[in-house]
Amino acid sequence: MKKFLLAMFLALPFMIMSCSSDDDAVDPDGDGDDFEGETKSFELYSVADPSISGTATFMENEDNSTTVELELDGTPDGGMHPAHIHYNTAAEGGDIAVSFEPVDGSTGMSTTTFSTLDDGTSITYEEAINFDGYINVHISADDLGTLVAQGDIGVNELTGESKNYMLEERAVEGISGNVMFQERVNGEALATIMLEGTPEDGEHPAHIHMGSVAEAPGSIAFSFNPVNGATGMSKTNVAALDDGTTFMYSDVLSYDGYVNVHLSADELGTLVAQNDIGGNELTGETKSYELDERAVEGISGTVMFEERMSGAALATIMIDGTPEDGMHPAHIHMGSFTEGPGGIAFTFNPVNGATGMSMTQVEMLDDDTEFGYEEVLNYDGYVNVHLSAEELGTVVAQGDIGANELTGESKTYELGEKAVDGISGSVIFEERMSGEALATIMLDGTPEDGMHPAHIHMGTAAEGPGGIAFTFTPVNGATGMSMTHVAMLDDDTEFGYEDVLNYDGYVNVHLSADQLDVLVAQSDIGQNELTGESASYNLGTADVDGIMGTAMFEERVNGETLVTIMLEGTLDGGIHPAHIHMGSVADAPGDIAISLNSVNGDTGMSMTNVSAFNDTEEGEDGEMIDYNELLEYNGYLNVHLSAEDLGTLVAQGNVGSNS
Repeated sequence: MKKFLLAMFLALPFMIMSCSSDDDAVDPDGDGDDFEGETKSFELYSVADPSISGTATFMENEDNSTTVELELDGTPDGGMHPAHIHYNTAAEGGDIAVSFEPVDGSTGMSTTTFSTLDDGTSITYEEAINFDGYINVHISADDLGTLVAQGDIGVNELTGESKNYMLEERAVEGISGNVMFQERVNGEALATIMLEGTPEDGEHPAHIHMGSVAEAPGSIAFSFNPVNGATGMSKTNVAALDDGTTFMYSDVLSYDGYVNVHLSADELGTLVAQNDIGGNELTGETKSYELDERAVEGISGTVMFEERMSGAALATIMIDGTPEDGMHPAHIHMGSFTEGPGGIAFTFNPVNGATGMSMTQVEMLDDDTEFGYEEVLNYDGYVNVHLSAEELGTVVAQGDIGANELTGESKTYELGEKAVDGISGSVIFEERMSGEALATIMLDGTPEDGMHPAHIHMGTAAEGPGGIAFTFTPVNGATGMSMTHVAMLDDDTEFGYEDVLNYDGYVNVHLSADQLDVLVAQSDIGQNELTGESASYNLGTADVDGIMGTAMFEERVNGETLVTIMLEGTLDGGIHPAHIHMGSVADAPGDIAISLNSVNGDTGMSMTNVSAFNDTEEGEDGEMIDYNELLEYNGYLNVHLSAEDLGTLVAQGNVGSNS
């Protein structure tokens, strides 16, 4: 029976049929006059017997009386079925207003003409088709309590507009269903609850409560007729809240409420089905953020924000690994977690350790500022889940949200080893939705007790030392990590992800705050990054035996060039000036075109950023030169013994077009 009722319930919006026609001739007097009046049909639905259903057609007569023709399919031969119009809706029940001729089971037909109600009150055709009533067709005169067909008429007719809300399983396994609100012509609604899994002998109170499920318990706003366990159904007319406030179909769709179906009148605290309705309905739009493990190993999860029709949100935190007896406070904090600790902006319901879950209505910050779904997506904040109310300082899960969410765009720069053997790594800049960035430095080989200051400096590493432009959070030697929010340079100039990618700078990681001159890792970034394009030139032995090497020209993103000289055989303590000269070795000596940083005898290396010729009378007057132009330049490279002995060459080789 429940399956039949469920099928009928789901089909109701598609079965609503009413029609008017000027083509049906009605001749109640049988005098041959053809009066073409209005007609209106109402559907009569099955009740006790699923095979019996039909229509009630109201026909306007010339004298303004009404003829009602009942036509049912499936009535048994020989049966006589009393029929009436009752006051109110079928869901409310009411006294008899008009008695029809019984329906003849053999034909399934009944025809009645009336101009007054049973109490003698006059009623016109227009009043009849707009009557606040419903029709009952009974099984027999001896069994009026059994209905074979029923249907609302007049202003109670259903328009075809409806809204369905799922009712989800709660305390009793296997009980769930839905509640459908169907609009009536008069603007009221028919509420039909249909549940599966209810016990045969159950009577389940049901109500609309104020607020959302996440805010429960809310006060009762509207009481439904109880759900009959045998059928799993309840039908209720919706016209006013329990306090008498008007509550129509359109009000239901925007109401700040939820539906509870209870186990029994004696056990209202046990819910069998529940869900949000109206303004609290979820639109289907969602946003999830990862909550990463922090102080307690194995605890991590997500926070999901779901948009409501009202514009508010439902926040659901789902954490794995929480202890059974734990209660974990959770908040949205201001700023990003790398900038933290930030002040508490919004308080969630605590996460229940037994379930790992928390559900919270989101519509206002703690200071009563409006804060709905769209505000969440753009908020400059992060979520902390704490160990307990007594240990708020211990964060078990954490993640940026809103404007601080990472877009997935990132840029990594390798940080090469410098003064301390074995320390190297990378710095990754990750774009945030706001256009700002998260900078994460990851180094291998750092000492457990070290704290390593790190900065972005102006210019290139080859030109350094450049002034400090941006200060990172120091690298923790125990983890080798540092995480920093990137939004402004130290002088408060705007500095986001795109600015990083175009910045003329380099990163230094220092040994300690007391030894800033000792570098443990370094790399060019932004426009100074190397493209991977390079050219290498041999530097042969000149006046000093055993000294030789190479000069490598590497292209930067900005088109400039990193020139790296690498020599073998240089003596410790030596400082060897180096230059690019005009012409070729065969034409030497040629004037100096570009001065390079001197080669350090201890390392045999020199690194120079090249972007222009020397600004001298003998040179090219400071004219800019890019990587491709340098590869075509008519020149050669000299490395000299010392500044005092430029005439003695330790290495030499053609470069550019002469190579």
